[in-house]
This record gives sequence, C-alpha cells and structure tokens, in this order.
Amino acid sequence: MAADIAGPRHAFGVYRRSIGAYLRSVGEYPADFWVMAISGTFWQVVLFAFLSILFGNVTSIAGWGYHEMLVLAGFLATSWSSTALFWDGIWDTGKLIVEGDMDYRITRPAPVLVQVASKHVGFQVFGEMTLGILMMSVGWTGAGLGLVHIPLALLLLVSAAVIQASLLTVANAANFWMKGRTPIIAFMLAELQNEAMRFPLTIFPAAVRLVLTFGLPLAFASFVPVQILTGRLDAWWIALVPAIAAACAALAVGVFALGLRAYDSAGH
Repeated sequence: MAADIAGPRHAFGVYRRSIGAYLRSVGEYPADFWVMAISGTFWQVVLFAFLSILFGNVTSIAGWGYHEMLVLAGFLATSWSSTALFWDGIWDTGKLIVEGDMDYRITRPAPVLVQVASKHVGFQVFGEMTLGILMMSVGWTGAGLGLVHIPLALLLLVSAAVIQASLLTVANAANFWMKGRTPIIAFMLAELQNEAMRFPLTIFPAAVRLVLTFGLPLAFASFVPVQILTGRLDAWWIALVPAIAAACAALAVGVFALGLRAYDSAGH
C-alpha cells in the first residue's frame, strides 16, 4: 500500500485527474447531463412545496419558523448533494469487490480510496444542489441571517459534506466483510439522513437526539450547523463541527484500509 502513504498532494492529484476524465466523458453527451441534472430536482421541489403548504397552516415546528426550516432543508440538500457530486464513486465499493475490479485499483500507484470515490460524478444531484441553495437563499434573511454569516456557512457546509462522505465511506466499506454487491448499510444511512434530518432534531426523544448527535453524528451535517447559524448554540460549537469532520474522515480512511487488508479478490 505504498501509494496510500504518498501524501495528500499525490492523492489530490489522482482525484483531480480522475474527476477530470469523467467530466470530459460526460461532456461528449450533454443531453445525458441535462437529463440527470433535471431529474434530481423533483424531490426538492416537492419538499419546498410541502414546507410552504405546511407553514400555511402552522406557525412553527418545535420552535422553528418557516424561514429557518427552509435554511435547514436547504443546508441538508446542499451538503448531501455536494457529497454525491464529489464522492459518488464510493457507492460502487461492493460492486468492485464482488466483481474483482478492486484488484486493478490496488495495483495502481494511487490511493485506492481516492480511485474508488472519484470514479464517477453524481450529476443526478445537480438540480438538488440548485434547489438546496435556492431554499437557503429564500430563508436566509427571514431567519435573521446576513452577508456576515456566509463565511461561517461555507465552513459548516464543507465540514458537513466531509462528515457525510466519511460516514458513507464507512458504510460502503462494510461490504469488504459482507461480500455483497448492494451497499445495504449505506442505503440505510442515506434513508435515515434524508428522512429524519430534514426536521428539527428536537422533535425526537432525548435518546434519539443523543445517538444522532454523538453516536452517528448526522446532526453535525445539518441540524447543528443551522443551529449555530441561527444563534441557538454557543460559539464554541463552531470549532466542534470541523473537529467532528476531521475525526469522521480519519475513521473512514482507517476502516477502508482495514477493508482492503481483508479483501481477498473475487475468486476466493
């Protein structure tokens, strides 16, 4: 695994070239790009409409008003779609293991995790990201936010995307031991993220809040950052979000490395 210790500069170079090659291939078929991009907008349009109709009948959800809910939903959509755009290849981990294609990546002089994660780009979420940014923009001023909050929001968005990408990496790496083509644990994680975290975590019992904050830190990818932005949490939480992101990234790299050691090719 000498390539895996070549350093972050080498890893970034591999990632950039891999993503660039995929983008060039997609550029040959622009119609495919637009089909994928437009198809991803449907769910966010439904969510936007749902929130608008809901708040036409209620004033708040667990103390969260309409504009704050738009920021929460938009933040989640933007961070989650960022993961799909820049780390979507990780979903193919199980397939690569079962078909033996991981062998090819192990023998190449490049970090295996970077090769897998950058093998394609999830353009199907391009529209989701666009609608997520739109929802955040609509709710921004109404939630009491201004231009001064944008740098902090960007820091929290990047940290949230790292957390989500890391958790997806761990979930997909489970297939090294499960030996399955379908990333069942990753699908469960995605479902939990998209269903539970689009509402304020305070609507759930204390045990659930504790698990989703410090056990499986999905709250740090949406709920906690938006609480920070809207002034519901003390300033020291700002440093905690990047720290959690760094810890999740280290965990993901470690678990994937353990999976590679357990990998015995498709013929065994």
